[in-house]
Amino acid sequence: MASTVKALTGNKSAAIGAALCKPDLIAAYPITPQSSVVETLASMVSNGELDSEMVQVESEHSAMSIVTGASMSGGRTFTATSGNGLALMFEPYCRQSTLRLPTVMAIATREMQSPHTVFSGQQDAMSIREGGWIQVFCENNQEILDMIIQGYKIAENHDVLLPVNVCYDGFYLSHLDERVEIPDQDMVTDFVKVFNLSHLSFDPKYPMAVDPMTSGPRAMKYRESHLNAMQNALKVIDDVDDEFEKTFGRSYGGVIDTYLCDDAGLIILTIGSTTGTAREAVDIARAAGKKVGLIKVRFMRPFPSARIAEILKGKKGFAVIDRSVSFGWNAGALYVEVKSAVSDLINETPNFSAIGGLGGSDITLKHVLNCIEHLDNLSKNPMGQAETIWLD
Repeated sequence: MASTVKALTGNKSAAIGAALCKPDLIAAYPITPQSSVVETLASMVSNGELDSEMVQVESEHSAMSIVTGASMSGGRTFTATSGNGLALMFEPYCRQSTLRLPTVMAIATREMQSPHTVFSGQQDAMSIREGGWIQVFCENNQEILDMIIQGYKIAENHDVLLPVNVCYDGFYLSHLDERVEIPDQDMVTDFVKVFNLSHLSFDPKYPMAVDPMTSGPRAMKYRESHLNAMQNALKVIDDVDDEFEKTFGRSYGGVIDTYLCDDAGLIILTIGSTTGTAREAVDIARAAGKKVGLIKVRFMRPFPSARIAEILKGKKGFAVIDRSVSFGWNAGALYVEVKSAVSDLINETPNFSAIGGLGGSDITLKHVLNCIEHLDNLSKNPMGQAETIWLD
């Protein structure tokens, strides 16, 4: 059957993507700007459109705890949250990943520090990037829906068995309508397949202890296995993207996507919805004679360090545009990750961190063009790392 085209918000895209994967259980608590994800799924269940167990909970901590229990019993699960709700669920959030329980969770990103705001920023998702989950950041509403579907395929792969965060910018995507192609249900069902949990037993005939008190070398083995699974995910992500393209006709490049990087001397790196603005800026800069390229970093975990280092090798300079900060560095969170990935290149490649979009403020075309201009000037007078630029 043919796909259906609708104008959808990012939150509805996430909800429809989840519904197409037929989760056995959904547990989530509404919080701005994620609320309409839960509301849409609750309506689907109430109207008989979706045969899933919808659990109404009193908090995000309960939501993730219920998801953990359902996942242990072999169920396919879904949840969603934002900001302070994500912080509240942090304890079971970490347990979900370190027990190697695959699930998919949508995060409509927002600021979570004081001064208080409910508006956009990626600080919530970036702050929990060491929680052991796979993290993908989406550029538009079509990618949100598609990555919910791909998320189950990645999470449930037996070489991975890790939960997946599908992150997207609050309000910029969560509440704005875009053209979204909704794939056919039978095609999605065939793509994600039926999940069979193999490494846990929830059968009274074969009892097993789950999450017992563990210390010493055995705990180390668990972490080593977890990190190995993260590295396995790098290939699985690319393979799933290839399979998705063959099935649905859309590809996102795997762990990263690139734009006009082959002949570029200067590279801009972005994450999330800012990428669309950055492409326009690259085109304008190219028309003015500057050979600029763009790397869209899609996955924060596992971090695609080898792919990024390969592209940046030999370039005149790079700049990373963040929508979050690293409190331990005078730089953005993504910049710190990129700098680590290309540490062997730092002394020979001028670079800087640019931070904007916090608390719902915009990252404009002018901002990105200013970054390109600054990087161009820096490349002509190479001095290594420059001071962080704030896009205010």
